[in-house]
Amino acid sequence: MEQKINLENIHIVLNRPRFPENIGSAVRAMRNMGLNKLIVVDPENYDIEKIMRLATHDSAEMVEQIKRYDNLESAVSSMSYVVGTTARLGGERQSVQKPADLADRLVSITADNPVAIVFGPEDRGLTNEEIRRCHVLINIPTADFSSINLAQSVMIICYEIFQASRKNKSPFSPRLASRHELDGMYDQLKDILVRIDYILPENPDYWMNKLRRFFSRIPLRAREVSIIRGICRQVNWYGKKCYVDGKNDNSPDPALDISD
Repeated sequence: MEQKINLENIHIVLNRPRFPENIGSAVRAMRNMGLNKLIVVDPENYDIEKIMRLATHDSAEMVEQIKRYDNLESAVSSMSYVVGTTARLGGERQSVQKPADLADRLVSITADNPVAIVFGPEDRGLTNEEIRRCHVLINIPTADFSSINLAQSVMIICYEIFQASRKNKSPFSPRLASRHELDGMYDQLKDILVRIDYILPENPDYWMNKLRRFFSRIPLRAREVSIIRGICRQVNWYGKKCYVDGKNDNSPDPALDISD
């Protein structure tokens, strides 16, 4: 069966925007490209009059339906796939995609999964901590001058998504784990890996970032997240059992010896 991008499952997220005019211009860009779900996180100045001035009168209903959150974590907790935008490269931003490539990938993902595309504040962009909440990063290629206005960035990404929505695709994508489910899994993984001395407690994020990038290449389903968390619980249980047996000087069960 032919499949197109489900625009109703795509949310544009403006994280800590500084200027209400950029919010209004983002609304206008989204409407041009058939998108209507905008989330604004902890804005510096949420002036409805200035927003409406740039959004135009015809977008009043969309402005009224903007969802606002105090922090990015709660804004994307229900999303199954989170895309971060970045102008800077290197460091933790090694693996990035082009907007057009991402748009093609969203054809199958948006069929049954809510997607967030996150834009950082105008002057700084997303922090390293914030990009860790993203499954994938995208970068808009530019010439030597790489400073793009926030609303212009929103327009470019929305345009690529709109273009992909006009193509027919057929791959199937199952329901993916939500951001809330993934964050719980990563917290549990970090705790257990520190406790078994696989990663150092002084800098656990170094290795956790590698695991995040690994799992982002194979977006996890909710059932797979549940399996990983179940393994962590079993490792935790067995570690406690060994500790108690050692205190009580109990001999280990030979059937559990896997040293050979």
